[in-house]
Amino acid sequence: MAKKKKKKEKPFNPEVDTGQGKPVRARVAVGDVNDKYSTYPSNGLTPRRLARIFRAADDGDVSEQMELFEEMEEKDPHLFSQLQTRKLAVTGLDWEVQSFSDEELDKTVADFIDEQLKGIENLDDIFIDMLDAIGKGVSVMEIEWGIDTDGSNIIENIEYVHPKKLVWNSQTDEMEICTREFPSGVPLPENKFVVHKYKAKSGHTSRNGILRVVSWMYLFKNYDVKDWVAFCEVFGMPLRLGKYSAAASDDDKKALMEAIYSLGSDAAGIVPDSTLIEFIESQKTTSVEIYEKLARYCDEQMSKAVLGQTLSSDSGGGSYAQGKVHNEVRHDLTVADAKALAVTIRRDIIRPLVEYNFGYNVDIPFFTFDCQEAEDQKETVDIYKILVCDMGLKIPESHIYKKFNIPKPEDGEKVLEPKEIPRMQQPQPDNELLTHSLKQVAGAEQEQIDAMAAEAMKRAESAFQVMMKPILNIVDTADDLETLREALKDDKAVGKLYEEMDSPELEDVLHQAMYLSELIGRSME
Repeated sequence: MAKKKKKKEKPFNPEVDTGQGKPVRARVAVGDVNDKYSTYPSNGLTPRRLARIFRAADDGDVSEQMELFEEMEEKDPHLFSQLQTRKLAVTGLDWEVQSFSDEELDKTVADFIDEQLKGIENLDDIFIDMLDAIGKGVSVMEIEWGIDTDGSNIIENIEYVHPKKLVWNSQTDEMEICTREFPSGVPLPENKFVVHKYKAKSGHTSRNGILRVVSWMYLFKNYDVKDWVAFCEVFGMPLRLGKYSAAASDDDKKALMEAIYSLGSDAAGIVPDSTLIEFIESQKTTSVEIYEKLARYCDEQMSKAVLGQTLSSDSGGGSYAQGKVHNEVRHDLTVADAKALAVTIRRDIIRPLVEYNFGYNVDIPFFTFDCQEAEDQKETVDIYKILVCDMGLKIPESHIYKKFNIPKPEDGEKVLEPKEIPRMQQPQPDNELLTHSLKQVAGAEQEQIDAMAAEAMKRAESAFQVMMKPILNIVDTADDLETLREALKDDKAVGKLYEEMDSPELEDVLHQAMYLSELIGRSME
């Protein structure tokens, strides 16, 4: 890629820098040192305060809501891991720029876009920042435009803008962005920002994020964990109860309290003989389970909101079939996230590049993620053989190269050739004579096999009777089918039943029959 040329930045002027006709090169929202500071709205969070934060967001001021969402990810490891899993599921996919058509101009445009996107070093990080909209409902990125040595308008970088700087105009309800020069908000210039939105539910953009859905579970879990930690501090320690007489002075009461504290920390203390200290041991230990159960319940609800299921994220029981279905649910979310992200990339990144470099009448290339799950390539090859060889379907070579991720050989490049295996020319036997001979041999051998099978059945009959006795005893003692069903549900009883049904005699008969069958088979070779 050619060396990039930078120009000196000018202050952003919303009346001049509209983004129409040429890119806005001045920085608008990034680079503010105050972005790293927060009011930490999660400190002392209560249901009343959470409701107040949400009401302010409904009025257009989402600053506290976005700061709260950021803290929720930082403070809750489970919530962080679920959102991280959702994001990485998309960034781990291969992506491709596809031309709008097979015309030469469209292919040239697609190659240019592919080169530009691959030239952005931190593209995966940019995708992660864009997918921040899953939790917060919207993610805004500012494009840093530059000029290449050949005069092309290129994207040098795409930087994350903290969503707390967003605001909705009270008159038009249009999303604006707050800057140092315009703290009350300014409209977003065209082709300057990448705006990725996520609709967890229908409604206003400020209320669409998943973190708004799980915020109440986060609040309840936060209360629960605080009480759990406080409980763990005194769990197992006896209650120290001090008793004083009615005539005790304030100094006596103070001395008694200090003695109780000393007994807890130093295991030593002195009190007047007129006072009494009792140690009351805790008898109930099951109360600790309620804290863990509530925390796990909140985690499960968060998992359902973020990943749509729990078996692939929480350590819960479940069959293989259930786990497969839950994993398919998570894959459906990945496909939906990838499609939504591809639409935003095509609209806010690819389209401006095409318009500024090829004109406004040129068709926009497509951007896609490969969301197909891993498949058995041998089975896929067999399917292509049937389609081509048996059904005569015409499949382009370029599709096969792309399907199996095989690079197409360039002109003059050495390629592997199929190795020819010489076939042995053998004389063809007389078919009629061969068929007659096989019938004679097969007839004699079949008589031996039938006789051997009859003898084996005869010997095995008595062995079967002995082997079935344990089952018959259970059937005879059962009053009805329900009792019999319950008896056969017990794993230990069934295991013992298998041991009682073991029949060495039947095993010996089977071994002899298999051995004689093998000898007869070898004699026919």
